[in-house]
Amino acid sequence: MLRFTLMRAGHAAVVLMGVTVAVFTLVHLVPGDPVRVALGTRYTPESYQALREASGLDRSLPSQYLHYVGNAVTGNLGVSFRSGDPVTTVLLERLPATLSLAAAALVIALLIAFPLGVFAATRQGGAVDTVVRVVSQFGVSVPDFWLGILLILLFSSTLGWLPPSGYVAVTEDPVGWLSRVAMPATAVGLVSGAIITRFVRSAVLESLGSDHVRTARAKGLRRRIVLVRHVVRNAMVPVITVIGIQAAVLLGGIIVVEVVFAWPGLGRLTFDAVEARDYPVVQGAVLLVASMFLLVSFVVDVLYGLIDPRISVR
Repeated sequence: MLRFTLMRAGHAAVVLMGVTVAVFTLVHLVPGDPVRVALGTRYTPESYQALREASGLDRSLPSQYLHYVGNAVTGNLGVSFRSGDPVTTVLLERLPATLSLAAAALVIALLIAFPLGVFAATRQGGAVDTVVRVVSQFGVSVPDFWLGILLILLFSSTLGWLPPSGYVAVTEDPVGWLSRVAMPATAVGLVSGAIITRFVRSAVLESLGSDHVRTARAKGLRRRIVLVRHVVRNAMVPVITVIGIQAAVLLGGIIVVEVVFAWPGLGRLTFDAVEARDYPVVQGAVLLVASMFLLVSFVVDVLYGLIDPRISVR
């Protein structure tokens, strides 16, 4: 396990280095002067030059990159052009909102995907299977932000049951958080649930036709035991990969949904930072999202070994 962890850490370092190069290059290719945008009406030649020197933008690009990487290793991601706050602080302030939304959306997705996927697979070709396949295809095709707008029109504008936007920390007001996270989490969870449902159905169908399942049935084991111990467990390995991808996407911030619901997460932060040409925040947000992708990938690999002992993570 230690060897596996060290190998993955080395791979993660290489990936993150590539991410820093790509993001650094792309943000500097975006047209517009970030210092001029940051100053706005406070622009003067003196303040402009002072901010350029303070942010290091007066240096050459290689020098800027090496300076950024050197500071990033120590946890210093720079200072926001807009607010003047450390980027690390800005990211940590937005992270709880993204984590809470991602967790709620993933729970909704899993509550939808597993019952429907297993139920459809065990009734392949029937009316239930057909309905599940059609509905899941519709869910995959529909944009999550469009579902979010429909939910706002129904539950906020028409029925008045839920607030249309805003955020309250779950630790401060659990009921207020639940009322505000319900619609964005449902919009995202329905789309993710549709994607996972299709994979659950396919994996369960493949497992149902395997030799060990036929042997278990021949031994006279009850249908429920065969389904839980032999079918679903073996079907979990490919499904976990999809769940991990969906979890990583959710942790990265659902930009359009967060904008629609005014949800102050990483997606909304990245959107605002790109508009304002706030280079340090864009670079820090992308680096954080890439790190979360790598962390989720590591957890998924470990889960493989726990679910299927034949898979080694040594």
